[in-house]
Amino acid sequence: MTAVQTTRPPAARPAIAPPSLLRASATIVWRNLVHIRRMPEMLMDVTVQSVMFVLLFAYVFGGAIAVRGADYKEFLLPGIMVQTMVFSSAIVAMGLTSDLQKGIVDRFKSLPIPRSSVLVGRSISSLIHSSIGIAVMGVTGLLIGWRIRNGVVDAVLAFLLLLLFGFALIWLGIWVGSLMRTVEAVQGFMFTVMFPLTFVANTFAPPESMPAWLRAIAEWNPVSALTQACRELWGNGLPAPADAAWPLQHPVMVSIAWSLLLAAVFAPLAVAAFRRRSRD
Repeated sequence: MTAVQTTRPPAARPAIAPPSLLRASATIVWRNLVHIRRMPEMLMDVTVQSVMFVLLFAYVFGGAIAVRGADYKEFLLPGIMVQTMVFSSAIVAMGLTSDLQKGIVDRFKSLPIPRSSVLVGRSISSLIHSSIGIAVMGVTGLLIGWRIRNGVVDAVLAFLLLLLFGFALIWLGIWVGSLMRTVEAVQGFMFTVMFPLTFVANTFAPPESMPAWLRAIAEWNPVSALTQACRELWGNGLPAPADAAWPLQHPVMVSIAWSLLLAAVFAPLAVAAFRRRSRD
């Protein structure tokens, strides 16, 4: 009798579950932070440039600008910090457009990860990038005389407002980065929009000295509300004058409202634009 040989079927490999949104987003954040570690020149816009802005306005223009109830250096620092958070939208827009151009997003699409993790990871890493600039400016401000004169709770609330507003504007950047085809186009568009937004405000000079029509625009500018909120919470100046517009009379509440409104408008637009672009 001959023995009949039987072959066992190969054991089935256990299925590997795809990573969760949290894990995938954390991996994208880590990937973007590793880029910064390998190319530290990517931090020049929030380090060298931030210090240059602080010193330039504090010592070159500060002597020519008078403010009520505060030294100009203390008046200045909240405005420059708000400007840095506003420009975070340009940073994320250029980074996303670069990833789309180079095909990196297509590689992410081939992986078993949630599509939304690309946007979540990009937005969080951009927020971290801008927060580094806030920390650098804070240290620079302390060296030249800026101080936080109110309590810890108010101080933390001001920093949280900065992060909330910056996160809301990041979705604007994602929307623009998904619509534009080149990094140069994104840079030109974003800086054309962001410079008037940050300068036609109370960031660097009191709006009371502006012509009436320009003062009205500046006082209803969401950047002005956030800047005024930070100044009041940090004790870096007097409350808005009695004839100021309503947003400057209630800056904390208005800053939160603007942040939520901007996020509610631009987050769906950004997700829809990214889906269309990533299908091309």
